[in-house]
Amino acid sequence: MSYAIVRNEKLTRAEAQGRCVHNDRRAKNHTNKDIDSERTILNYYLKENKQNYVKEFDKIRKENNLQGMIRSNSIIICEMLFTSDKEFFDKIGEEETKRYFNESYRFISNYKNLGEKNIVSAVVHLDEGVPHMHLAYIPVVHTEDKEGNRIEKICAKDFWKGRDSYRNFQNEFYNYITEKGFELKRGMPVEETGAKNLRIEELKQITNYEKTKQVLNEVYYKLPKVPELSDIKKIMINRDEKIYEKIIKPKDELINELFTDNTKLRVELSRQVRLVNKAEKYQNEKEGILAENSSLRKEVNETYQEYAKKTKNLEAEYKELKNDLKEDYEKKAKKIENKYEDKIYELEKENGHLHKIIDTFEKTIHKFIKWICRKFDLGAEDDVARDFEKENDTLLDAEKQIKREKREKDLEMEM
Repeated sequence: MSYAIVRNEKLTRAEAQGRCVHNDRRAKNHTNKDIDSERTILNYYLKENKQNYVKEFDKIRKENNLQGMIRSNSIIICEMLFTSDKEFFDKIGEEETKRYFNESYRFISNYKNLGEKNIVSAVVHLDEGVPHMHLAYIPVVHTEDKEGNRIEKICAKDFWKGRDSYRNFQNEFYNYITEKGFELKRGMPVEETGAKNLRIEELKQITNYEKTKQVLNEVYYKLPKVPELSDIKKIMINRDEKIYEKIIKPKDELINELFTDNTKLRVELSRQVRLVNKAEKYQNEKEGILAENSSLRKEVNETYQEYAKKTKNLEAEYKELKNDLKEDYEKKAKKIENKYEDKIYELEKENGHLHKIIDTFEKTIHKFIKWICRKFDLGAEDDVARDFEKENDTLLDAEKQIKREKREKDLEMEM
């Protein structure tokens, strides 16, 4: 029976950028030779990221007001890989394969109340050897701040808190997926197998992979030619010595030789595994930086072109507006000169009228506050008035408010 396979990996900002390039098939030349470009059109999204992972992270973080201190090397996204073996998917068929990934997506959306809103992307790859789903999500925990307010915080460490966090997750996923009708076995815990989860593409990016494969293929174990049993029976004198020289010693030497070769191969392969871990990390960072630089360069070019266009339009508008203002100014200046005295009289008359309006408005305001307090039982009107002035930083006495604003303006000019 096939196994239910799910793996989780934590990604920094640079690693997330590189992973997005791979998952969205943005690279022109794939380092993973198992990818069949003609079948890439079959890949589909359960949740599609409109931008790269890093920009989607920044967008979701802002929209959902996610808390947490994020540094340049912080884990911002985790990625889960859901799959099984080829035999399992061949057996259940296309429709059940889609249901398998849909149920996996639904499981993660509800796991620890994560919420679909914190899933960055979920894409199913059908252009490689075995169908699988890459699901990128922000590790959000529901907690409280120092004041006791409920918040949502980005913290992979707390999301996967405890020594048994992965084991418990594997158990819950296995129970969930089998309850949905998929006949699978629970994989053995990593503590028992000692296995290390490596991605297929990681294994194929080993620096000396082809050379190592060639060496392994060329290893040829050849037993030395030994006498037939019938010939051994003819040996009468020095029997034990001849058996040792003809049979035991050659085989013993062969075993020692094979052991030495095997030890050397193990050392070489171990060294290459360490190299691939570093190479994969740098490759992801490189792809991420290149992708981000390309995106930024495109944005800068578009912004510059837009800026140049607007600048040109503004220059024309400014020139036209300048001429219009000059003409309009000359006309108004002439009118002002002719009507200067009359305008002063009108303004003084209007000023007196405005004073009456302000006085009447202040009386009305006080009456209204008094009526509101009595109508809604809000307490003394002086308390309500003080609360209004305090909360809005505005005095109900218009004359005092004007003097206050003038003082503030004078202080600003002195500074």
